[in-house]
Amino acid sequence: MQAEIDQWFIREILPHEGALMRFLLRHWPHHDDLSDLRQELYTRIYEAASRALPHDARAFLFASARHLLTDRLRRARVVSIEPMGDLYPSLVPVDEVSPERWCSNRQSLWQLAHALDALPERCREVVWLRRVEDLSQKEVAARLGISEKTVEKHIAKAMRLLADALLVSTEDADIARIASRRRRPGSGYDQA
Repeated sequence: MQAEIDQWFIREILPHEGALMRFLLRHWPHHDDLSDLRQELYTRIYEAASRALPHDARAFLFASARHLLTDRLRRARVVSIEPMGDLYPSLVPVDEVSPERWCSNRQSLWQLAHALDALPERCREVVWLRRVEDLSQKEVAARLGISEKTVEKHIAKAMRLLADALLVSTEDADIARIASRRRRPGSGYDQA
């Protein structure tokens, strides 16, 4: 069976490599990633062919390429809440924290807590286990009785919802600040 798939791959997929690379060049802005994209695509196609050979290899190749690019774009939009860099330099002794900074940090924490509370129950549970209790994706899946792919989907959905909620609350704060300036006499805004 393996030799049959190898022959099918060589005969039906590899002849389209030039057209595939032109397609990827046209549709993917990061040209450094093209060989990685091609390799990932070939892996997906080979694995799918081991389950069942597609009827139209060329159509299957380009449909798979579109799906891969869509997956990559989706992943690029997900906001990670992983800590970036070394946190120790950002720790400031309590004596040096200004009231404004303390209040701003409390407000940010409050916004994040409310955004977490607003998540759908399963998403919130997955985020809590994965990010707070620091369980692996596999451990979260086992504890909740779901697949690892489902854990990934819940994390992606939660990150999207959290980013949207935090963006909206930031925009609301900006609007409130502008509105309060309009109400103050001598603020420079016309009071309509």
